[in-house]
Amino acid sequence: MSGYWQRAEDTKEVFDEDGWFKTGDIATVNDKGYFKIVDRKKDMILVSGFNVYPNEIEEVLASHPKVLEVAAVGVPDAKSTEAVKVFIVKRDASLTEEEVRSFCVENFTGYKKPKHIEFRDELPKTNVGKILRRALRDEVKK
Repeated sequence: MSGYWQRAEDTKEVFDEDGWFKTGDIATVNDKGYFKIVDRKKDMILVSGFNVYPNEIEEVLASHPKVLEVAAVGVPDAKSTEAVKVFIVKRDASLTEEEVRSFCVENFTGYKKPKHIEFRDELPKTNVGKILRRALRDEVKK
């Protein structure tokens, strides 16, 4: 594509001077040369200068047997620019914040540990069932 229809400023933001389209996707490449999209740059959380990828946090927490769904977002933090906040839907009603924190201590390095944990009955989703982190971030800003 050559740009966004009647949105010159948005077009300028996503194309570099050579005409390459910057998708905002974050990818890894394996030893066979295959790429895997692992996250979105705009979803990345910046904690004290360290990049924290929400998908990584979500994947680890989702492996907890009492967690049904999880979403991770960055929230403003005076001390570290942003802090990790997770929204969790319980698979097992007995899951506690203390249990989640203990699990995080075992599975994350310090800056990746969620500072805020919020339990929800459900998470906002698109029509196809994808969790809307943007909606959660917008809620936090209010």
